[in-house]
Amino acid sequence: MKLPIIGISGTMMKDNNDMFEGYEKSYVMDDYVQAVLRAGAVPIVLPIIDSSEKVNEYAKLIDGLILTGGHDVNPLIYGEEPDVKVTEILPKRDFLDYELIKYTTELDKPILAICRGMQILNTYHGGTLYQDNSYCKTFHIKHMQVHNPDVATHTIKIEPNSVLESVLGNHAVVNSFHHQSVKGLAEGFRITAESKDGIVEAIERNSEQWCVGVQFHPEILSHKDEKMQALFNVFIGATRK
Repeated sequence: MKLPIIGISGTMMKDNNDMFEGYEKSYVMDDYVQAVLRAGAVPIVLPIIDSSEKVNEYAKLIDGLILTGGHDVNPLIYGEEPDVKVTEILPKRDFLDYELIKYTTELDKPILAICRGMQILNTYHGGTLYQDNSYCKTFHIKHMQVHNPDVATHTIKIEPNSVLESVLGNHAVVNSFHHQSVKGLAEGFRITAESKDGIVEAIERNSEQWCVGVQFHPEILSHKDEKMQALFNVFIGATRK
């Protein structure tokens, strides 16, 4: 049986090594790769490119898409000016992710969106973001943890009859590395998990397409938490349907 091919949205960084200083690297964090491999699929990195036509070929090639974490989403793409608390943006990455969402959705292929991935999934469909969590009036939990990344640090409440509940149950303890979050929810989505201070921790699309976004990083926890790995297993299972 053919193994599913899972596209993992890539990012870029400039090399600070003396020999190649200033050169750009295309990459993804290895945790995404390992979670996909454990789930029995084939991971491929989708590097940043500036051609809509070629991104369409990415979408045709893959059976499912993981939108990864990273840079702040450029506020201009959801109709706002950048606040003083916005950190590094990468517009060419926003372009890649928007085109990936567009073509993957047109082909009705599953999407698992993680951290920034969930945020840009929301803005693509018309939602908005808190440019900094401090602008959410109920915010008081530490969402940018300083502990090791594979340590879960705060709880979330999960809504019934959701994909996330079927995998994690009605609550979970998650890791957290974000200073932005979903503000205005995109039409056609529902919130399926929140932290105790009201920050959106998961969203799901109300459609036939399997489309789940989480604000935490299950890929980092998945090597030691069976339920977090199960989220990837279920996602990849959806690519076989």
